[in-house]
Amino acid sequence: MMAKGDSFRGDAIDLLKQLEHILEVDALIDEVGFLHPSQFTALNEYRDGLHQTPIESSSQSADEISGDNNLLGANALPHDASIFWNKEHKLAISSEALFPLYIAARHAFMTAMNRYQMSMNLPRKGDSSVCVVPDNCSVAVEFLESEIMKHSKALLLLSCDFNTAWNFRKLVLSRSLELNYLLLLDELKFSTLVLSYSPKSEHAWSHRRWVIKSIAGKHSNLQKILERESELVEKIAEKSKMNYRAWNHRCWLVACMTRVQVLDEFNNSRKWAELHVADNCCFHYRQQLMLRILDSGCLKQDIFLVWKEELNWNAKLLKLYIGREALWIHRRFLSLCWIKHLASDVQGASHNTEHQCCENHGMNAYAEEELQLIRSCLNIPDNEFEDGQTQAVLAASYILWVLKQVPELRINDLENKLVKELGHLKNILNKSCPEKRLLWDSLMV
Repeated sequence: MMAKGDSFRGDAIDLLKQLEHILEVDALIDEVGFLHPSQFTALNEYRDGLHQTPIESSSQSADEISGDNNLLGANALPHDASIFWNKEHKLAISSEALFPLYIAARHAFMTAMNRYQMSMNLPRKGDSSVCVVPDNCSVAVEFLESEIMKHSKALLLLSCDFNTAWNFRKLVLSRSLELNYLLLLDELKFSTLVLSYSPKSEHAWSHRRWVIKSIAGKHSNLQKILERESELVEKIAEKSKMNYRAWNHRCWLVACMTRVQVLDEFNNSRKWAELHVADNCCFHYRQQLMLRILDSGCLKQDIFLVWKEELNWNAKLLKLYIGREALWIHRRFLSLCWIKHLASDVQGASHNTEHQCCENHGMNAYAEEELQLIRSCLNIPDNEFEDGQTQAVLAASYILWVLKQVPELRINDLENKLVKELGHLKNILNKSCPEKRLLWDSLMV
C-alpha cells in the first residue's frame, strides 16, 4: 500500500491499467468521485461488512449467486484498495493518485493518438479509390481505435476538459460507415458518468449534443432519448444550482421535440420552477418552450389561454415569494409575448371599428391587471432581509419598463393613471436605490 504521492509515479502505468480494467468490467458505473485517502478506510470497512452479511443467501440459487458475482465482478478484481473503491456501480478514486494517473493516461492517449494519425495515412478497406489494404493494417487501425477509446475514457474521467480526447472519440465513432446505435448510447452513458463529478462541463454537454445529432433522423426512438435527457438535466440541476450549461442543453433539446413533447415539458417543468423560484435558468427554459408553442401553428385561442395561465401563475408566485428577480424577468418576457405575438395578431386580423374597440379593451384590461399587481407589491412591509424594499424596486422597475412599451401597446392612459394613483413611485425608487437616482429621473421623463 502506498502512502506518498511521489511513490505513485513508478506504478502509474499499473494504476492506469487497474482503472481501465474496472471501467471495462463494470460497465454500469454511473457515478465517480475523488476522495481523500483517509476516507478509503471507512469505505473498505463498509464493503467488508457487506460481504460478511448473509442477506437472503439461503434463498438464492446457485445461478443467482453466480449472476450476482458477475455483476460485481469488478470488485473481485485485484486492484489497490487504497486507490480505488468500486461497489454498487460507484467508483471512488484517491485524490492522492490523480496526478500520476493523469500523466499516465495522457501519455497513453497521446501515444495511441499519434500512432492512429500515422495509420490514417494508410488506405483502408472499402475505399474504392485505392487498392485493398492488407488485413494486418486494417486490424492495426481497429486496435488503435479501441486503444483511443479506452485511454480517452480514463483520461476524461480524470480531466473532463481535455478537448482533444473528446474530439478523437467523435472521430473514431464517426469513421464507421453507419454509426452504431448501441455505441452512441454507450457514449451518452459515458458523458453522464463525467457529468456525475463535473456537472458544468461544457465539453461533456457539447459531446451529448453531437451524439443526439448523430442519432436524429437515423433511429426511431429519438423522442425517448430526449425525454431521458430532460430528466437528466432536471436531476443534475437539483444538485448543481444555477447550472447554466445544463439548462442551455435542455433549451437546445426543445428544437428536436415534437409538439406533444413541448406541451408535456411545459406542464411538467412548472412544479420544479415553483420550488426553485430564484433559478432564472428554469424560467428561461419555459420561455423557450413558450416560443416553440407560438411557432407550432396552434390556434391563437389556445396560445392565449397558455399565456394567460402563465401570467396568473407568475402573479401568484410574485406575491408568495417577494424580492425574487427571476420572477419579474419572466413577467417581462410574458409582456413581450403579448406585445409581439398576441396583440399584433389581433390587430392584423381585422381593421373594423368594432374589432379595434375589443382590442383596446383587451389592452386596457391587461394594463389594469398590471397596475393592480404593482400596487400590491409596492405596499409590502419590509423585513430584516429587506425583501419588501427589493420587491418595491423590482415592481417599480417593471412598470417603468412597461411604460417604454406604451407606443406598441397604445395604452396612452397608463402613465396618467400611474401619476394619479402612484405618484410616490419616484420617491420610492429614490429612497430604495438613491445611487440610481439619475436612472430613475431619465425613465420617469
